[in-house]
Amino acid sequence: MSSPFSREGSPVERAVKAARVYRRAHGASILREFAALLSIPNTSANAEGLSRNAAFLADAFEKRRARMELLKVASAPPVVFGELRTPGATRTLGIYVHYDGQPAIAERWAHPPWEPTLYHRPMEAGGQPRPFPDEGELIDPEWRLYARSASDAKAPFAALLAALDALYAADIAPTANLKFLFEGEEESSSPNLPRYLKHYGESYHDVDAWVMLDGPVHPSRRPQVVFGARGVASLEVTVYGSVRPVHSGHYGNWAPVPGVMLAHLLASMVDEEGHVLIEGFYDGVEPVSTEERAALDAMPDYDDDLRQELGLVRTGLEGLARSESLMLPSLNVRGLESGSVGETVRNVIPAHATASIGMRLARGNDPEAIIERIEEHIRKQGYHIVRVTPNHETRLRYPKLAKVVREKGYPAARAEMDRPLVASISGAVEAAAGEPPILVPTFGASMPLYLFTEVLEKPVVVMPIANHDSNQHAPNENLRLANLWYGVDLYSALLVM
Repeated sequence: MSSPFSREGSPVERAVKAARVYRRAHGASILREFAALLSIPNTSANAEGLSRNAAFLADAFEKRRARMELLKVASAPPVVFGELRTPGATRTLGIYVHYDGQPAIAERWAHPPWEPTLYHRPMEAGGQPRPFPDEGELIDPEWRLYARSASDAKAPFAALLAALDALYAADIAPTANLKFLFEGEEESSSPNLPRYLKHYGESYHDVDAWVMLDGPVHPSRRPQVVFGARGVASLEVTVYGSVRPVHSGHYGNWAPVPGVMLAHLLASMVDEEGHVLIEGFYDGVEPVSTEERAALDAMPDYDDDLRQELGLVRTGLEGLARSESLMLPSLNVRGLESGSVGETVRNVIPAHATASIGMRLARGNDPEAIIERIEEHIRKQGYHIVRVTPNHETRLRYPKLAKVVREKGYPAARAEMDRPLVASISGAVEAAAGEPPILVPTFGASMPLYLFTEVLEKPVVVMPIANHDSNQHAPNENLRLANLWYGVDLYSALLVM
């Protein structure tokens, strides 16, 4: 049976048709504006770049009739507040997107990360660069646009701006008042978003429900609607040997090797199957609800296809589907550093070794408690923990030293899956994609959903549009243009559902 939202002549169907007409006629201008946004650096270390991103977005949405304002608290990039009111509307929809991006090591990219480059196919499939299209030129939906944040998460801005243009061109008004919250610190675990909501929360008091625009579609390329996200916690651990690097011939077998020490420490935390061995790590994880269990059971089995795509013979937690594994907390070694490799390698025993450890948390995990358990585990391996680089006296007092630097995190959250909002959202997705969405209890990634579900106490859904193979957070991040066009269609439907 077809959805009432996709019936011929329904507001959602008319909005999707308007979106398709508009993007076919104006695809080149949509890409040019998107490229202009992508060309502005947006890492946490670049405060000036973040301010330029915020100003760009405020200006772009003001051109689409929204009232925009840059909200500021001390020592933080601005939150872009926006409001677009519709006469006679009886409800208000909140839209959250983040404009910051992950750091990028330029030499690992085929092109500078903030120099948007269009390819006629993915690089790994032999794609070659091509010029941006002229107005009216036919655009292949399989083209890829390469740049930092092309998928995560500037794509939703390009799609949302084009959706508003499409509705205005067809003389279609949104059916709800809209409130925008565009954040510049999501990739840094949103440390100041609670402060913003404390200072400016009244600006959002009338929002009835929130939609977060972030993340990829299902690996099968089917659309999905997501109701939760894992939390995050992280820390950096440095272990020490001698006060300076020493010659590996003169001191080998005698001086401690920090790289080996760190390898043993990390191996004590996770077994080869991916089970975290830290005592109490899985404590407190909330069980899935009846609705969530039904959604997990209904999800397509795509794990073998992903193993083939990613070149994996085996995966962690054998016997557990990927969708099931995302309901549990995980521990990842994000990076390792000790000495040098390649052309700069030296025959020395380095003075220290460092690991950056990231945890994705399930609902019920407390970020601070998880880090406490990891530190207790480190102590059980014989280490004395310090917070700053140890001085000579401290080095002589303890045989094993570990400096632990904590990073601020936040808990996981999941919204209820049986709210009336679900039917409306699913109908909008079906009209845009031509098939019903996969309903997903939680993303594996982290987003500050808890601030919306627990602090603002409002229902939240996540509506992703990016391609799953976008190299998110990695070199050569990209967006498949078919996914951008899907976003234009989807957000047009969303605004009139």
